[in-house]
Parts: sequence; structure tokens; C-alpha cells
Amino acid sequence: MQPLSTRCVIAGGGPAGILLGYLLARAGIDTTVLEKWPDFFRDFRGDTIHPSTMEVLYELGLLDDFLKLPHNEMTRMALHVGGRKVIVADLSHLKTHCPYIAFIPQWDFLNFLSAKAKDFPHFHLLMETEATDLIKENGRVVGVRAKNKDGEFDIRAELTVGADGRHSTVREKGMFEVEELGVPIDVLWFRIGRGDVDDKQSLGYLEKGHALVMLDRREYWQCAFVIEKGAFDAIKARGLDQFRQSVVSLTHMPESALAEVDSWDKVKLLSVGVDHVRHWAKDGVLLIGDSAHAMSPIGGVGINYAIQDAVATANILVPAFRKNDLSLDALKQVQGRRQKPVLRMQKLQVFMQDKIIAPLLHSKDEFKMPWFLKFFAALPILRRIPARIIGIGFGPEHVTIDFSPIQ
Repeated sequence: MQPLSTRCVIAGGGPAGILLGYLLARAGIDTTVLEKWPDFFRDFRGDTIHPSTMEVLYELGLLDDFLKLPHNEMTRMALHVGGRKVIVADLSHLKTHCPYIAFIPQWDFLNFLSAKAKDFPHFHLLMETEATDLIKENGRVVGVRAKNKDGEFDIRAELTVGADGRHSTVREKGMFEVEELGVPIDVLWFRIGRGDVDDKQSLGYLEKGHALVMLDRREYWQCAFVIEKGAFDAIKARGLDQFRQSVVSLTHMPESALAEVDSWDKVKLLSVGVDHVRHWAKDGVLLIGDSAHAMSPIGGVGINYAIQDAVATANILVPAFRKNDLSLDALKQVQGRRQKPVLRMQKLQVFMQDKIIAPLLHSKDEFKMPWFLKFFAALPILRRIPARIIGIGFGPEHVTIDFSPIQ
């Protein structure tokens, strides 16, 4: 195949990659995004679009069209602890255009963003195409080696961006140093049916030795059953019936709701990892999103931190593209902007995993409500704190430059 040339090549068509591609192309910068799958339908992708992300969509003039997509809205986050329901976060007090979490399948969100990006002639999305290696000249990355169904080819670029997830090829081939943070949990991913008595504001269940999160996908519940890391084989050995009964006892839903979980093939193991790259940039290449910092599923903030990375990257690098100054110092500004908010959130996630969830999974006694949850029940004003942390996050980004092309 003939080599291609572009100003920026982005490996990975997730939220960070697609939004960054949209922003660069909107600014008149020729950009090519590579997505290795034929579509965006990845069932393991998260569903939560937080107020901080919708604020970015508002600033870009995309919010009204986004809200036309089928979605559910959650203003309060609830936990069922030892049979008692506790509201842990009330987002209705946030000073944003959308003070709630929107539940929407990520494939719908990515289809929406990519459709908007295709309005700009400088946006190129190559499906079923993945980066397999980096092209280097004189110590600088000058593009990627790519592969699609027709063969391998080169894509030359002034800047290569790795947004290809926690198993990033760009990260591996660029030999970026990764710091792993210990994670004591994994997640079993499956769906259960809807019933007329479902509590649509439910978020999670914590009981003796068990934790479950339910995501509202309108026609069904997408469930994340939290287990001790490495425990899946032991759970399978105890049998599918016992697993289903554990879910029924947690949710107090009828056994018929679990009818779809009729084999272990319907239960997928998601290995949870939390890490961050020590240096996000090298000459000619930059990592963002999960490629730079894999987040825990706690709080569902991964998508939204990836979006914040993309906005910060565009705010910093669009002027750099316009001045033809894509120096290493320019690329390092992205990490300088985003690293502190990321590390603060990861530290909080690790604390929750180590001090609350892991002890719960090990416990054989009746689970007692932690002291801080009692405060949320007694003093509703305290619910605004986790609402701010989850809904807005640390260091939220805003659109600070004009993305209109320079004539």
C-alpha cells in the first residue's frame, strides 16, 4: 500500500482519540484517527457521561444535539449497604448546564462525535486499521506503521498521539516507563433483564463479601460484579447457580431477571489495572487517556478524564501546530497540565479499593455501614462533596481557544 501523510496521526478511536481528532480537524489541522475495530460496538466500554464532559460539549456547541440521543439521567448516586439505601452523591446542586450523569452506550457517544468530526474535511477516520509500530528518524517519532485488511503501510505525521488504551501499542513501541499501582479487584461483566419494579436510581450494592454496580442501559442492566483479583476460577468452580444466587440476593430482583446468564460465556472477566506513565511525551509522540494513565472503574471517571486530556491537548497544541512548534517542550505541557488531576483521582480510587472494597470482599461477617456513609445519610449537604469529585473531577478543562480554522 502507498504511504499516507498527515499532520497528526492518532492511534485509538476511543473518547480521547475521537474528540482530539474532532478538535484538531475543526481547527483546520489535517488529522487521521486509527480504530482497529470495524465499529465502535465494544460492550466493555463505560456508559457514563459526566457533567464536566457535557460542559465541554456545551462550549463546543454540541450539547443540544448530544442530548437528543436516547439516554437516561441520574441526579443522585445511591448505594444499598447491608439492605439500607444511602444517597452518597447529589449532583443536582452542580453549577453546570447538565447537573446529572447521562447514561448512554459509549458506541453511541463515539458515533455521535465521529459524525460531527466528519463535517470537517481535515478529519480522516480509518476503521479496521491499527498502529503496529512507530516510525523513528534521528531519535524522533515521525509517524506509525499501520495495518488494515489490505496490508501494512506507513503514515507519516508531524505528531503521533497514543490514545489506544491501557494496552497501548504506541506506549509499548515508544518504550514509555509505566508505574503500576496495586489493584486488589477484578470485575465480572454481564447483563440482566429489566423489571417493572426496578429502582432506576440504583447504582451499587454492598453486602457481606459482595459488591455490584448496575448501569442503566434502558432495555437491560449492565452489571459489574466486583471480585477479588484472581478469584474468577474459584467462582466458576462453585457453579453458575451459586453465582446467579449471589446477584439475586444482592439486588432482591427475581431469579427470572438472571435468565439470560445461562452460561459462563455470558460473564466476561475484566482485569482491573491502575497505572500511569512517568513521562507522557517524547520527541514527536504524546500519550493521553488510558494510554497515559489507566483508571480504576470506581466512579466511572475514566471516559471523562480522557475527554479532559483531549481538551487540554487541543488547547495547548493547536497554537503549537499553527506556529509549527511541536517541540518536546510543547508536548510536555500536556502532562504538566493534566498529571496532577489524574494522580489525585488515582490516589482516591486506590484508597477506595484498598480500604473499603477489598476488606468488604474478604469479610465473612455482616457488612456494617462505614462511618462516612452514615454522615451522608444524616447530613444531606455532604452529598455535594462526592458529587463534585465524581461529576466535575479535579482540574476540569474548558475550551479556551478559538478552534475555527485560520483563513
